[in-house]
Amino acid sequence: MAKKLTPEQQKWVKTRDELISEIERLGFPAELGYECAKNLGGIKAMERMMAYLRYVKPGKAELVVDEMLAICSEINAWREKKASEEANEAYNEWLNCNNREC
Repeated sequence: MAKKLTPEQQKWVKTRDELISEIERLGFPAELGYECAKNLGGIKAMERMMAYLRYVKPGKAELVVDEMLAICSEINAWREKKASEEANEAYNEWLNCNNREC
């Protein structure tokens, strides 16, 4: 028996399928779309990739892959920044607490 998808999972599958369709519309194989979706991971990242494809209409697979890697890189940089901010906040709380002997 097949497991029923959550609404968020359904949206992810729909977005993945749209990304694959956009890539196929440009003349590239569906496999490229599957790999892009797998690497991008999130709905917003895939939507951003689709916007690039619709606007730029790249003629080479290398350009598609380069944009996918750029999006992934920006997402990773954002995650690292957030983790750093959280660590900094925790450290500042610790310093403040030690100065006041909490």
